[in-house]
Amino acid sequence: MAAPMLRCFSRGWWSGTLSLSGVLALGLRKTHSGAQGLLATQKARGLLKDFFPERGTKIELPQLFDRSMTGYSPQTVYCGFDPTGDSLHVGHLLALQSLFHFQRAGHNVIALVGGATARLGDPSGRTKEREALDAERVRTNARALRLGLEALAANHQQLFSDGRTWGSFTVLDNSAWYQKQHLVDFLAAVGGHFRMGTLLSRLSVQTRLQSPEGMSLAEFFYQVLQAYDFYYLFQRYGCRVQLGGSDQLGNIVSGYEFIHKLTGEDVFGITVPLITNTTGAKLGKSAGNAVWLNRDKTSPFELYQFFVRQQDDSVERYLKLFTFLPLPEIDHIMQLHVKEPEKRGAQKRLAAEVTKLVHGQEGLNSAKRCTQALYHSSIDALEVMSDQELKELFKEASFSELVLDPGTSVLDTCRKANAIPDGPRGYRMITEGGVSINHRQVTNPECVLVLGQHILKNGLSLLKIGKKNFYIIKWLQL
Repeated sequence: MAAPMLRCFSRGWWSGTLSLSGVLALGLRKTHSGAQGLLATQKARGLLKDFFPERGTKIELPQLFDRSMTGYSPQTVYCGFDPTGDSLHVGHLLALQSLFHFQRAGHNVIALVGGATARLGDPSGRTKEREALDAERVRTNARALRLGLEALAANHQQLFSDGRTWGSFTVLDNSAWYQKQHLVDFLAAVGGHFRMGTLLSRLSVQTRLQSPEGMSLAEFFYQVLQAYDFYYLFQRYGCRVQLGGSDQLGNIVSGYEFIHKLTGEDVFGITVPLITNTTGAKLGKSAGNAVWLNRDKTSPFELYQFFVRQQDDSVERYLKLFTFLPLPEIDHIMQLHVKEPEKRGAQKRLAAEVTKLVHGQEGLNSAKRCTQALYHSSIDALEVMSDQELKELFKEASFSELVLDPGTSVLDTCRKANAIPDGPRGYRMITEGGVSINHRQVTNPECVLVLGQHILKNGLSLLKIGKKNFYIIKWLQL
């Protein structure tokens, strides 16, 4: 489709940025509880970092969310997610949490999948060009991201309701408005409103231009398309606020300037802080340390354990960032944690809240079953675990399907599963205590397998050889 008609523009725009302490000083002290309860609460949780412009020409950012203002109406807020991979990761959760907080306050939010922009590659925060993705792979990734976003939104709606009337959560894909665009028509309609000097001055561009690899034209044009996305959503959905990571500031400013030039209307950008690990590295796919939100890539157990393992000096911050727990309740959790830090109560609550949001109640139950089975040698947990859970828990384990013949012994089982060597050496591994079945050591090679002991109610046996070698056996014809 053709680009929407571009209107005459006003020159009275300003593009400064201000920290959230500044936005509170400027606006919230003058507004009523509706705005304070949203922006100030998100700020207190550490979800928001910077906003711009410092002053609007017609309205201030806090006033958009002030229910006491004459003519108040719910706002629309959006954040973009490029499908450079087939799953969201923990690094995306902060922006999603902020979107959810706006939704919970009655505002409409849009999660925009960059099915078009991912073909170019965002240079922000990168020292070299992203790996080029073909169109089919981007389409596949985009479908996966849409499903992931919709699943998160559904879990949020079903499991975290607070009795208030929420706004809508909409997932869009920007390929819908780019796939029918003609390049020359688009450049003629849009390109004339961007100044080269301004685009070149962006920090992300400057950093790349000074690198040995330089910067491609495709990457350079990325900020123009992101700016147009903001304009399109403003025109079609009345979207006045764009959220993004702090490394997205330059791209967001480009969108603000473009819209203000064309329409003279006030729009705003808000950045959220980037999440880093203990070494200061960004938690993202590009950094190579991603914790994925797709179960096929990171199981509910692995996600749960990622948060259980967080250090004491991070857990309070993460409870504020990644959960919807009220701040007084978080204070209470931390008071209990200080008294008995060895119980890791704060980390377990954090892990439970995040796992439930990402994987639902059943995903959380699965994570807890796996935890009991692995770390507490729980037979009860093993007996109710599915094949999928066992495979997720023991990823390196060999999986075998065996027929249970009458008189099958421990030795027979170990050999059929290729878990021990043939001959006397394998026999000795059992007699010397190097073999366990379902967390119980077995030392008699000739012992016949017993249902309910060696074979669990779910028809499975967990065989361990030594300290780390696991074998999962599914028995047939029981």
